Amino acid sequence: MSKEVLKQAEERMNKSIESFQQQLATLRTGRANPSILDRVQVEYYGMMTPLNQLSSISVPEGRMLLIQPFDKSVISEIEKAIQKADLGLSPSNDGNVIRISVPALTEERREEIVKYVGRYAEEAKVAVRNVRREANDELKKMEKSNELTEDGLRRAQDDVQKLTDKMIAKIDDTAKAKEEDIREI
Repeated sequence: MSKEVLKQAEERMNKSIESFQQQLATLRTGRANPSILDRVQVEYYGMMTPLNQLSSISVPEGRMLLIQPFDKSVISEIEKAIQKADLGLSPSNDGNVIRISVPALTEERREEIVKYVGRYAEEAKVAVRNVRREANDELKKMEKSNELTEDGLRRAQDDVQKLTDKMIAKIDDTAKAKEEDIREI
């Protein structure tokens, strides 16, 4: 029974880490990456719609993004949405496609992005620790209802702690790798 609690905790911790990795993917490094536009919402027929549902986004060159809207009438709205998103990008619209030249990051902007990495990492760690707390609470309930012995509870809590330590180390490693990638010129 305690193995089930541990398995559920591991699944939930992994989801927290996946969410963290998706957040990191939206941060801009010096290279062009379509995922930096994931948070861009475009007003389309009165509704806010994700940019990637209105267009195809490709990387023809290392520092260039090419956005091809499925509906050409929305091209100016897409351009406005990218400018409003405050990503430090300047789109150029030729009527058919939008080209975005991804500029090299300034040192100041790099450090700003590194701060976001740290913030996202801390949020992921808090989520993992919350899962640990919930798993431990569940284990204590099991011990109170005599489904688990006192020794079994201690062993299970140790396993949950080891899992938590492993997940937090994974978050730290991922954050460190992303910070190095951002600081790389």
